[in-house]
Amino acid sequence: MKLDILAIGVHPDDVELGCGGTILKHVAAGYKVGILDLTVGELGTRGSGPLRLVEAENAKNILGVSVRENLGLRDGFFKNDEESQLKIIEIIRKYQPDVILANAPDDRHPDHGRAAQLTYDAYFLSGLRKIETKLDGEIQKEWRPKSFFHYIQAKYLTPDFVVDVSEHFDKKMESIFAYKSQFHDPESKEPQTFISSPEFIEFVKSRYRDFGSSIGAEFAEGFIAKKIIGFDDITKVL
Repeated sequence: MKLDILAIGVHPDDVELGCGGTILKHVAAGYKVGILDLTVGELGTRGSGPLRLVEAENAKNILGVSVRENLGLRDGFFKNDEESQLKIIEIIRKYQPDVILANAPDDRHPDHGRAAQLTYDAYFLSGLRKIETKLDGEIQKEWRPKSFFHYIQAKYLTPDFVVDVSEHFDKKMESIFAYKSQFHDPESKEPQTFISSPEFIEFVKSRYRDFGSSIGAEFAEGFIAKKIIGFDDITKVL
């Protein structure tokens, strides 16, 4: 299966929080989108690895993506090394996406920035034909997606561009709340965390309202580009 977009996050729920609306918008437009989680988020204060896998599957169904895989790297202790890079390269070559969306390059959670660099390194190396990977015993063809963008997470970073997700924002929030173990639940007996407070949900909404206001939209998601972005029709810029 060839994908148009592959969204990669180090923890289940990163993609939903950072670019869930953009995914929903492109799925609705007929694009094939997939998600790759690097870890199961087993070090999270609330919930557990197996539970988060179930929640990730529920979120996948809400987003309507074509595929979701998990590499099973060690949460908190994964390394940007050859072994980890090759695992991501295999997925990139397997699905041959045109666009990769990745974690923020700098964020409150140190895993996010490390995953961003790991993902970018794998993206670049995936285009080198002398790096050999196999799928089902067959040598994979080299593949480097056309575009690589970082979605913005907890830390405010100035976006290079934003995507209007107003029409899909309610469903984005539904995909976030698929992670019941992680976000606000007044009946939960687990410890309070940064993202489990009711204030965090208001923070999420205000962040995307802020991005939306920059283009006259109700909600938008922000992205950082690795290189200059080109347009073939300047009249379509919002």
